[in-house]
Amino acid sequence: MSTNNEPPVEKHHFQAEIQQLLNIVIHSLYTDREIFVRELISNAADACEKLRFVQASGTAVFQPDVAAGISLTTDEAAGTLTITDTGVGMSHGELVENLGTIAHSGTKAFLKQLAEDRKPDATLIGQFGVGFYSAFMAAHKVTVFSRSRDVDGAGWQWTSEGVGGYEIVPAGELPRGTKIVVELKEDAKDFAKPDTLERLIKRYSSFVPFPIELNGKRLNTVQALWARSKSEIKDEEYNEFYQFIGHDHTAPLLRLHFNADAPLAIQSLLFVPARNFETMGMGRIESEVNLYCRKVLIQAKAKGLFPEWLRFLKGVVDSEDLPLNISRETMQDTTLLQKLNKVLTGRFLKFLSEQADLHPETYEKFYAEYQKFLKEGIVTDFTHREALAKLIRYESSSTDPGKQASLTDYVKRMPEDQKEIYFLMVPNRAAAESSPYFEVFRERKYEVLFLQDPWDEFVMEHLHEFEGKPLKSAEKAELNLGDATKKEGALSEDSAKTLAQWIKESLGDRVGDVRVSQRLVDSPAVVVEADKYMTSSMRRILKSMRKEGEAAPPEKQDLEINPAHPIMTRLDAMRQKDGELAAEVAAQVFDNARVAAGILEDPRTMLNRLNQLLEKVLTK
Repeated sequence: MSTNNEPPVEKHHFQAEIQQLLNIVIHSLYTDREIFVRELISNAADACEKLRFVQASGTAVFQPDVAAGISLTTDEAAGTLTITDTGVGMSHGELVENLGTIAHSGTKAFLKQLAEDRKPDATLIGQFGVGFYSAFMAAHKVTVFSRSRDVDGAGWQWTSEGVGGYEIVPAGELPRGTKIVVELKEDAKDFAKPDTLERLIKRYSSFVPFPIELNGKRLNTVQALWARSKSEIKDEEYNEFYQFIGHDHTAPLLRLHFNADAPLAIQSLLFVPARNFETMGMGRIESEVNLYCRKVLIQAKAKGLFPEWLRFLKGVVDSEDLPLNISRETMQDTTLLQKLNKVLTGRFLKFLSEQADLHPETYEKFYAEYQKFLKEGIVTDFTHREALAKLIRYESSSTDPGKQASLTDYVKRMPEDQKEIYFLMVPNRAAAESSPYFEVFRERKYEVLFLQDPWDEFVMEHLHEFEGKPLKSAEKAELNLGDATKKEGALSEDSAKTLAQWIKESLGDRVGDVRVSQRLVDSPAVVVEADKYMTSSMRRILKSMRKEGEAAPPEKQDLEINPAHPIMTRLDAMRQKDGELAAEVAAQVFDNARVAAGILEDPRTMLNRLNQLLEKVLTK
């Protein structure tokens, strides 16, 4: 019983579900107690937002000239943290409804699922009145002072130690809004230190759209740029924002600021750094796109927002549609996360395609820095493979040295009789243009892509085709020169076949098949992988992957000879006069072809033979 001088005390028991919720929050649900600071600030921001809507509707409010804002004060000696907002505040009934009973269907769904699945981290939409209970992770007592925005309202005090129930008493005259006094547990006194609070506020609440002060110091001075209209933002503001969230003093190379209403409500601001940090000795980078919900940080460096191959992006994604667990920290709905990933990735790929068309020079800079990421996407991400294929670029026999073209450009230039897209793996352009594998294409005037990155072998293997055109290695192309091979002085068809058979017998098990080539022009011979799935470049990659001392796998290439080349015509004549010397020449021709293909494992035997041949030639 209260005395005549004391206000009447109302004692309330928590609704059973609330007590259950409190037990979960205090003992098992939150894994990181610092989350309670974010939750209380978020609730304060919600209260300020509600005040703005009420005032916009023309309804009269108590203390209309007091601007909406949030302030925190700490008292290390007393071990308290106080959070005050000048938002809508709560009446007596709203205190009971919001802080004493289950007022939200999301909470009921959470408790129902908890009972069925016994999982304390089950899905729950974090709403006002739910995150409040996180305070008891760090508090042994919480006192709430609140005065509603109603002109004829009154002040109330709500007090609880988190066990059993709470008390409500009149609080006399109070300013509009809510003040929460958190009396910290002994092991949570760190939250009464200004440095700790400043770190948490800057991490989680930097973009809350209302002023946040800590012990009188304004902390959130950077605006949530992604929520503003693009037409009113200057380049300097974008760059300053990027420096703040990207920790990079260099202006970004590209930026994408977009909003979407369907299938999800999204506000996003993404940046591509001017430099690829993975090539700067920093190792594999992590995505630095942060996930927000209504400007409150949900997850820093959020996992799953984008595929791994877009990990170079920095920026912000804000969505109001996220179902979150009670801590707002981990997204549990994988279906929605996949939908968010699909929308964001598709929009960014569309943006890159637009840049390639509208700003080709800028796209060239981007591609020079980030092509490996796009190729990684082709190899690992089937969903976006087609869109990525349109973004890759290569030098080709139809481009000037140093210039690159898209696969789309290649297809547009294809003659009607060409059915496949041809590519050649080479160390550089000069090697491509002098390659025996390129000769037939030069004569037929078929364009060949010059692939100079070892990754490109896997890219072509995973793409298979582009716009219905199969991708084919020039080494495996089944092309011939037709009548162009019938040059004056060339071996007859029968003589060429006889020579091929003789070379096969001379080389023995070193070679697979030996046949007459229909595609060579300037080269005497060329090796072709007998395995239809193997190319000389793939063999080089496999060689580089072998451990030191590990034996090379068995290898046997076929040999194609050019019946019109002087070396072949003279070799045919020599074998009939000096079979021993001719056999050495045949072996040298074979090794020369393997050198041209870049697959000769040990050149010492070849060099010894070459020296012997030079000695014989010089003594004649």
